[in-house]
Amino acid sequence: MDICFFPMDRMTTGRSICHLLIGAALSMLAAAMFTLLVILWGAALVSLVSGPSGGALLVVLYVLAGLTLPLVLAWFVHEVAVLHRLRFQRLLDVTIPEPAWTLRSTGRQLAYHTWALLIAVPATALILAPPAARRFVRHDRDTARRLLGPTNVEILKERVDWLRRSRAEIVLATDEERRRIERDLHDGAQQRLLSLALNLGMAREAITEPSPEADAIVAAHDEALSALSELRQFVRGLHPAVLNDRGLDAAISGLAARAKIPIHVSVTVQPRCPPSIEAVAYFVVSEALTNVAKHSRALIASVTITRRGSKLHIEVADEGRGGATAKPGGGIAGLIQRTASVDGTLTLSSPVGGPTVIKVVLPCG
Repeated sequence: MDICFFPMDRMTTGRSICHLLIGAALSMLAAAMFTLLVILWGAALVSLVSGPSGGALLVVLYVLAGLTLPLVLAWFVHEVAVLHRLRFQRLLDVTIPEPAWTLRSTGRQLAYHTWALLIAVPATALILAPPAARRFVRHDRDTARRLLGPTNVEILKERVDWLRRSRAEIVLATDEERRRIERDLHDGAQQRLLSLALNLGMAREAITEPSPEADAIVAAHDEALSALSELRQFVRGLHPAVLNDRGLDAAISGLAARAKIPIHVSVTVQPRCPPSIEAVAYFVVSEALTNVAKHSRALIASVTITRRGSKLHIEVADEGRGGATAKPGGGIAGLIQRTASVDGTLTLSSPVGGPTVIKVVLPCG
């Protein structure tokens, strides 16, 4: 509902004048209340400094006033700023976001209240000059955006925080989707393929004489076993079920058992980290061990995982030839990307001749 009474063809000018008049009235009322609060606070401080008289109750009253009135003043500054933002929203359709409640934002809002009070008298004089009123309102709008809303740094920080939350949600959703696919394959295709392999195996055992049909059954059985093995590797690569059931210790031990070289594993993680962090840790170690097997020529490697407070520390080391670098599209670059997806950090030490040590720190709050 429009609270100003101006003809429709002059609505923009009418809203501008109403905006200035309401702003002037609000600023003068706020100034009066603010002055009263400052006087009361000053009187309480002067009374305490000069030595209050009248009994202990009065002393307590002065102390409470001296301590609480600054908080009341700050609250009052913010509440008046709320009314000014509402004025811009209702009359000009200008939305000014509310900044975080900090000492800096309080000072900036107080600066706008001072500005609004100083322009109160000129604003009332602009009723007779509508074009000037509209230009004045534009200037007031720009000032309000700078002083009543968040700063560019605060807006950027809020945007970064939103992007960080969104990325964390995407990582979590991706991990949950991998879990779902793993369950579907394990309970569906893998079980049916296992049943097929068992039936073909029984048929193979029943063969007594060589024949083309027997050869076909043998070949089909071998293919079913190969397909089952590949599917198991694929399912394990999606998301190992043991990670959900028994945690990082068992999952990393499983990786070490399947490695081509001896891997010394030490995992101390209590309490457990969130599932998405455990998944990132698992795949970081898995990819790091794959790189060791492919490139390092190491005869032994080690994996150490510990939780220290809200951080998960991972170290993968080998005594290979060293010289590993983070090339675009390479294995180390993939580790860095996977670590960064959850705001983790990765450091690499790999001098020529070895050893190579990869240290990863993941948030585990």
